[in-house]
Amino acid sequence: MSVVFTEELAIEPTVDLKLFETITDNLANQGYSIHPNALPEPLLTQLHQHVHSMPDDYFKRAGIGREEQLMLNQFVRKDEVCWINGDSAAGQAWLDWTNQLQRYLNRHLFLGLFSFESHFAHYSPGDFYKTHKDAFKGESNRVVTIVVYLNPDWLKEDQGELVIYQDDSQQELVRVTPSFGTIVVFLSEDFPHEVLPATRDRYSIAGWFRVNSSGNNRVDPPR
Repeated sequence: MSVVFTEELAIEPTVDLKLFETITDNLANQGYSIHPNALPEPLLTQLHQHVHSMPDDYFKRAGIGREEQLMLNQFVRKDEVCWINGDSAAGQAWLDWTNQLQRYLNRHLFLGLFSFESHFAHYSPGDFYKTHKDAFKGESNRVVTIVVYLNPDWLKEDQGELVIYQDDSQQELVRVTPSFGTIVVFLSEDFPHEVLPATRDRYSIAGWFRVNSSGNNRVDPPR
């Protein structure tokens, strides 16, 4: 069932071509890109207000896998998610901004990105997501992952960092504090990562740019 929220009209997303250029260069040269306080402020504020206006029961316990392979496993992850489909003004503004990024990445990196899916994520104090990859080589159509954090006034002692590892050896590459407006982008197949427990409620958006794997009576994307 689609739900329409009552709020102001969507804010036209601001496109920062310098940011897009840096993300593109970083992906090409090192496979990941991190930008503190980088999401356009009007969009960031709208998303923050929206995520805190949603009823608690709109968030559902997150699972592992998709479609018929979806299962719950609280030993691996304990967050709750709410998928973004554009029914809200804030959600549509976010999708408009990511569409601009998708077009830029396709134009400059020739990735063939076909679609985008994303959700709000809520981690209660103590929640976590153990080390995983967002895609496995040759087995998934997720190509580029993007994460944006919606946590004002986040302190180091609040914890809840995103840890990105160099490879399957678990050598830590970078640790990201989930501060307000920080953007993280990385190649979905290449980097294992985990979310550490926090001492306060932690909100973010996770999204994936995907290629089209339709065929053999299967239509992609499935959502």
